[in-house]
Amino acid sequence: MTTPLIFAFLWLIAANLIAMLPSRDKHWRAALVLIACGIPMVGWVTAEAGPLWGMLVLAGGALVLRWPLIWLWRAMRR
Repeated sequence: MTTPLIFAFLWLIAANLIAMLPSRDKHWRAALVLIACGIPMVGWVTAEAGPLWGMLVLAGGALVLRWPLIWLWRAMRR
């Protein structure tokens, strides 16, 4: 397993642990930090492990951060 994939799996574990913690702002600050770390990580995984793994990591990140994506989609439709 390559280093970018290890970091991507650690990112997924950290995102799930953060989601279990209570939050007053409905986890928006944590989501922004996860997005800021996750976007370059998807590029790193794609460059090192190939586009298939990059798409899988992107799909995993989208599953974890689905509400920011849903809100972005609704804003774009308006």
